[in-house]
Amino acid sequence: MASELDPQSRQSASRETADGPARETACETSRETPRKSQTQPHEGEAHTAGHGSRLNWLRAGVLGANDGIVSVAGLVMGVAGATTAVGPIFVSGIAGLVSGALSMAVGEYVSVSTQRDSERALLEKERWELAEMPEEELDELTELYVERGLEPDLARQVAVQLTEKDPLKAHADAELGIDPDELTSPVQAALSSFLAFAVGALIPLLAILLPGPDWRVPVCLGAVGLALLLTGFVSARIGQAPTTRAVIRNVVGGALAMLITYGVGTLIGGHVA
Repeated sequence: MASELDPQSRQSASRETADGPARETACETSRETPRKSQTQPHEGEAHTAGHGSRLNWLRAGVLGANDGIVSVAGLVMGVAGATTAVGPIFVSGIAGLVSGALSMAVGEYVSVSTQRDSERALLEKERWELAEMPEEELDELTELYVERGLEPDLARQVAVQLTEKDPLKAHADAELGIDPDELTSPVQAALSSFLAFAVGALIPLLAILLPGPDWRVPVCLGAVGLALLLTGFVSARIGQAPTTRAVIRNVVGGALAMLITYGVGTLIGGHVA
């Protein structure tokens, strides 16, 4: 048969015979080389359990600074409306800064301590349930994933695998929305609130003390307005809310607070004098 093939057919057959091993090798290489996942995390997007918690801390810090700005600005503007003497303005500003920062710190410590105690009690109850009724807890976890949209068989597989890896973390996250490794520290919360308020309060205090008597009120109004613009913008961005409305609301509210206390200080100061 080979002798009956024409020269062109013999040449084609020879090429196919020579290329055969190469194609087989390429196919084997393709099968052996694992394909990279086509799904990659978006660049700059956080995929950690503590991301939401950190955003909440940042937002609380911004709002704490905002409270310090408005509180002390209203206080020193009220005193400035009553007197042009630097001493009373300085004393009232420092007193407002310290008392406000301590009040924020104590309030945050008490609040977070209560929250932490509640979370610990819930986690302890979950530990007991996992030890005493593991099957019921597994069924409960499966049902939670079914309610979130998984098929029953798949939900069961997910519940089993997560329970085998870290039962407390899996059940606490799905049932309670708590991460046992991310419990909030009351001391850290108190210090953060203290510092945020104090930093914010320094802006109006310095703005009203450094200029001369004729420029104190305008400089303080301008500095506080810019600071409130910044805190309003940052808080809106963190909360993914419209920035323009948040900035206007923040600046107008702070300006009203300062103008009202300045008017009260002027009125009372004139009668006292």
